[in-house]
Amino acid sequence: MKRHPITVLQLLVTVMLSVFLATCDKEHCTHTYTLYKPIYKTLSEVRANMKSNPAQALKSPGKIYIYGNYIFLNESNEGIHIIDNSQPTAPKNIAFINIPGNLDLAVTGSTLYADSYGDLVAFDISNPLSVQPKKFLNNVFPYRAIYGTYSNGGTTNPDSIKVVCKWETRDTTIDCDSYNRLYANYYALSSADASGSYSSPNMGGQGGSMARFTLMNDYLYTVSNRELSTFNITTPQEPKFVTKTLVDNQMIETIYPFKNKLFIGSTAGMYIYDVSSPGSPVKQGQFTHARSCDPVVADDNTAWVTLRTGTTCGGNVNRLEVVNVTDVTKPSLVKTYNFTNPFGLSKTGNVLFICDGKDGLKVYDATNADDIKLIKQITGLETYDVIAWNYKALVVAKDGLYQFDYSDLNNIRLLSKIGL
Repeated sequence: MKRHPITVLQLLVTVMLSVFLATCDKEHCTHTYTLYKPIYKTLSEVRANMKSNPAQALKSPGKIYIYGNYIFLNESNEGIHIIDNSQPTAPKNIAFINIPGNLDLAVTGSTLYADSYGDLVAFDISNPLSVQPKKFLNNVFPYRAIYGTYSNGGTTNPDSIKVVCKWETRDTTIDCDSYNRLYANYYALSSADASGSYSSPNMGGQGGSMARFTLMNDYLYTVSNRELSTFNITTPQEPKFVTKTLVDNQMIETIYPFKNKLFIGSTAGMYIYDVSSPGSPVKQGQFTHARSCDPVVADDNTAWVTLRTGTTCGGNVNRLEVVNVTDVTKPSLVKTYNFTNPFGLSKTGNVLFICDGKDGLKVYDATNADDIKLIKQITGLETYDVIAWNYKALVVAKDGLYQFDYSDLNNIRLLSKIGL
């Protein structure tokens, strides 16, 4: 009999995220591990709470989007923080939107688009303190839907669909015989449902280079797994699914817009799609690189791609690849630069910002793509993504959201930090 994927998920996170403190002697052997238990609500209950709630402290910040004087910051798999950045030296965390399963977002006008596991949600954010959902598109991201639903039996009734809204942890100690049986059962369940996907509990505006949502010419473009999805947002709060395009058989990771082009990063390479005809993406070029995670940003003639190790993407390189895209049909490598563990990046004018993981934020003069020069390295923070805009650099780090003033490149200074 086929096990339900969530049952396998519970057992998998129990085993794979366990911290084992084994004690053995001749007469007794035990294992202590951390059990992660999913807490469910009905889809109706979850959607009723998808609105502005009191501000919450940052715990695991992820994707970032700026629009006007506001910062929208994803709290991985839980929702979105709304931060009033009218005064960059004193930003205010003013509200939190509960969105279980949220990882990605984009904002235009008074509308926020966000994923909730497999669903796309359009929110009215005309009043940030009274955000309301306006439209739900069900299961448009099917590869993620399995993570949030416990069992729906084919029903579309939101009162009958269960959603993981949070995780509880509990330390548990069992004898070694029981642990060995649990471990054996995990392998048996994995084999019985090899098709299942698994997830661990837990990354006119501008998004970061780690984004999987982007907006252009009244269309929302999203990437997930192997596909590029297109949504018509001519009526912003009534998004309509248009088409889905297979990009690659490898995992698609990021999307970056520049003029009428979409630069899409995958674990195997970078793809360039033309959207001069809005809503109708056409592949123009492809650049292949070593297998690795692959955020990308671009300008008129150059694409900047970071590759890193230590992820599910595989690969064994940590570097920046500079790619000539003057002829988008024939991208060519200009030069590579070694890094420690690079994540997100941002470029404004001739200044390039790179998040190099535990090595902090690195700022370069990128006037010459084949000879970039380090201007400053800001250490003491483990960086994830960055948006450089209007002489402010917003940096998502492991311990919070930083904001730097780079109007004087010889004196880059910290403006503010919202900590965990």
